[in-house]
Amino acid sequence: MFPGQTAFYSGKVRDVYSIGEKWLVMIASDRISAFDVILPRPIPFKGQVLNQIAAYMLEATQDICPNWLVATPAPNASIGKRCVPFKIEMVVRGHLTGHAFRTYASGKRMLCGVPLPEGLRENDAFEHPIITPSTKAAEGHDEDISQEEIIAQGLATASEWEQLKHYALQLFERGQEIARKQGLILVDTKYEFGKIGDTIYLMDEVHTPDSSRYFFADGFSERQASGERQPQLSKEFVREWLIANDFMGKEGQQVPAMSDEWVDTISKRYIALFEKVIGKPFVPQLVSEQDLFASICEELKKLPQ
Repeated sequence: MFPGQTAFYSGKVRDVYSIGEKWLVMIASDRISAFDVILPRPIPFKGQVLNQIAAYMLEATQDICPNWLVATPAPNASIGKRCVPFKIEMVVRGHLTGHAFRTYASGKRMLCGVPLPEGLRENDAFEHPIITPSTKAAEGHDEDISQEEIIAQGLATASEWEQLKHYALQLFERGQEIARKQGLILVDTKYEFGKIGDTIYLMDEVHTPDSSRYFFADGFSERQASGERQPQLSKEFVREWLIANDFMGKEGQQVPAMSDEWVDTISKRYIALFEKVIGKPFVPQLVSEQDLFASICEELKKLPQ
């Protein structure tokens, strides 16, 4: 246990330690999840990729809204402020892709209370980014939810919702700017927020391959015009592999086996995304559990209790 630890929670891909009432230690594991199911094998360096991209993006957006991050004492560890989370995920979509396209292809023209225009093809850009929130499930599947349902269920007040919406769209715009400079298109992403007192903070990861989807800007319009597939940087390729192997997280379905080669491929794809998004070489860092614990403890000593 860490000094002052009061609680522990193991999420799908992160281990979260509460330190008193004020602080959290978040360790990004190498676990990978899809369709809200943890897959059977870890992905080397995935935790480091997620943690370091998130730290980079949190610093790059701190002028837009306060965020939880205080320190990154290890490649896969972060320490930050403990917030009371909103039990919703703010999903922002710039294009008709992934879940939104699957919904659209099924014939529906409403997603989370947001009307979708007729005549769109997969990966087409919306005229303006849309927000399609989902509930933040402790277990099982997150569920789509509308703005009206969020307020009616008390998940956020009307004024809180307006602030969350404003922050989410501003963050997405900044994410698009960062991506554009790297020759990428930020397609969609999710943000999580919490409160300390009356102040709303951005929490968790930002613009990582687990929370976001990127397209390559070069040739995007030409590929759309000709109906070609859009290559992307995200973990959608993992979801597609699962779907191809008859798994979508539904009851009775079996997670397919993951070969060494496939695990290595996923790891390389995550590293490639890091290098493309950040614009710097990825430096793999293997940290022992002992060194990880020591680094976190040293950082915790600096924080006011």
